[in-house]
Order: sequence, then structure tokens, then C-alpha cells
Amino acid sequence: MRRLWLIFAQTTTVALALFFVIGVLRPDWVDRRPAVVEVPAAASSTADGANAAASYREAARKALPSVVHVFTSQKIRLPKHPLFDDPLFRHFFGDRPDGETRSAGLGSGVIVSSNGYILTNYHVVEAADQIEVGLNDGSTFKARVVGSDPDTDLAVLQIRAAKGEELKLPAITFGRAEDIRVGDVVLAIGNPFGVGQTMTMGIVSALGRSHLGINTFENFIQTDAAINPGNSGGALVDTQGALIGINTAIYSRSGGSLGIGFAIPATTAKSVMEQIIQNGSVTRGWVGVEAQEITSELAESFGLPDADGALIAGVQRGSPADSAGIRPGDILLAIAGKPVKDPQAMLDLIAGQEPGSTISFKIRREKTLMDLRLKVGKRPPPSRRSND
Repeated sequence: MRRLWLIFAQTTTVALALFFVIGVLRPDWVDRRPAVVEVPAAASSTADGANAAASYREAARKALPSVVHVFTSQKIRLPKHPLFDDPLFRHFFGDRPDGETRSAGLGSGVIVSSNGYILTNYHVVEAADQIEVGLNDGSTFKARVVGSDPDTDLAVLQIRAAKGEELKLPAITFGRAEDIRVGDVVLAIGNPFGVGQTMTMGIVSALGRSHLGINTFENFIQTDAAINPGNSGGALVDTQGALIGINTAIYSRSGGSLGIGFAIPATTAKSVMEQIIQNGSVTRGWVGVEAQEITSELAESFGLPDADGALIAGVQRGSPADSAGIRPGDILLAIAGKPVKDPQAMLDLIAGQEPGSTISFKIRREKTLMDLRLKVGKRPPPSRRSND
């Protein structure tokens, strides 16, 4: 019995010694419990589901076929070199006629109807005598300008199928630009630098951008989605692939994207497009005044309580404003009951009035408040316009 006890004691001692040595030299052998890793709910889904959650492939599938390349060219007449006026020079080198060359341009456009109407920027097709549209599937068509609106920098093109064929183009879906908010994800589609159709991603950086000196009527969506030369006239879409804006301009010192791009809201673009398709042009109200912003210094000199309103700097003779008795120096406070905050707001309110309608102008003349009635005229084209 004593012998068995000694064997047990010696065995236990050796085992404890071995455990101690192992614990000192290789401690990672001691604790071999399996590690517990928490898996987020999103990561526990299938790989395809995880990729789809972070992808905009569905928006791309819907919107990409509706965005086209717009190629333009313009004939430019080169002046005759002065040496050709010398008879001796012509004797040796011949009498050569004036040369001609063509300048090429590129931009983008958005298919807005299955029967061939395309929305783009006016500056993309301005002065072009040949326009060609390239579709997403590689086919090309000659296009004509249905109408344009330089004040918003928009134009409508139309392409036609060959005789005996019928167009069935993938028209884009219009979204509600008024529902977007700063921080929403947006996608810009176009043909930057002519490399081919490209989609970039960003967010809405700001809304209602104006006073930029780009267009007469400005209410831009600002985005940091990369927009470069060639993107003009292309689509700004939401994550569902619906059109919320027409890419128009960028702020850049290098010519490339610096993360500040501007798009015309889809609601404005749609309204202009419908008028152009129906009437060939856009009709806006006009009264014939020039307005100036009221600075704090001007407000103090005029004895005004604040800087709201627009200072009438000029009135065109024979215009509706002249007939109503509006004078330079008047402060315009409201139009048709809606307050005027600055000259841009005044311009937008007047343009939104129906030509031929009679509206009220609330003005301050010196220290007297007055309500004048005037009949709104039709806004003339830019080439004939001297006042707003």
C-alpha cells in the first residue's frame, strides 16, 4: 500500500512540474479556449447581398442607357493671309481661296422621351451647325435643335429613326428634385473629356445656389460628385436612378473637377423642356426694370429698416414698369404679395408671372409705401433685351 502511495505522489509531482515549465515557457499552450468573434448582422448575409447593399448597380442599370454623348461641330472661316494680297507672291504661289476649318465639341445629354427628345445644355450646342448623338449601345444619329433657353442654359434636341423604322429609346425617369436634401447620395453620368460614358458618386453639398453669374436664372444643386468637361448636359441621378438634375458647370481653376459642381434641378429642366417641345421657346414675364442689391450702406443712406428688397436702378422707357409709374430709386418690397429679398428673387418672381396678367408691386418711395398695379409683358429674347 505504501508503495502505491509513493508512486502516486511521484507521478503527481512530475505532472505539476511539467505543467509549471510549460506555463512559463509557452503560455499560449495553456489557454486554448476558442476565440469568440462578433459578426455584424450585415456581414452575416451572403456575399452577393453584402455587395448589393453597398452598390449602386441598379441605379446604373436604369440610368446609364438614358444618357447620351453629344458631338458638335462648327464651320469656321479662316481669314486670308496678308501675303496673298501681294501680286508677286500670288504669281509664284497661286491665288488661294480663304480656308475653312471645323471646330469640334463634346458634351452629354439625357433621353427624356422614347420618341427621340433629348435634354442638354444650351452651351453644348450653341452655334453648332452639325450635331450627332451617340447612344449607350453604340448607335449614332443626326440631331436637330428643337429649341433652347439661354437664360437657364437648357436646350432640347430631337433625333429621328431611319425611314420605315420606329424609335424606342430608353427614356429616363424624372425624380422629385424638391425632395432631395443636403447629404443625399447622388450619381453624375456623362462623357468627361470624351473618354466614354462614366458614372461618379458624391453627395448633395448645397441647394439653391445662386448669384454665381452662370445663368440668368440660377437655383443650382451643388454636388461633390466629379463633373468634368464633357459632362455638361449629362444626368445627376439619385440612388434609384431617377433624374434630379442636369449637370451644367463646375468651379475649377485647373479645368478639372475640384469637388464643386452645379446641376439644374430636374423640376426646372422639365418645365423648360415641356415649353420648348410645345411652343419652341420659353415664355416668361417681364416688366422692364434694372435692379440693384441693397447693401447695409445703401439701407442706411436711404433710411431703411433693413436691407430686404431690390433697389430700382433703371426703368426702360415704354415698358410695363414705366407705364405703371415705377421710378429709379424706388425700393421694390413685394410682387403679387410675395416678398422680394434681393434682385435675383425679383427676377424669379417676375419671370414666373403670366404675360398679360395684372399684378401688384409694393414699393417704398422715400418714406411712403405704395401699391402699384401693372400689366406684365413678355420677356424678350436676350439679343433684344436691355432690361430684366
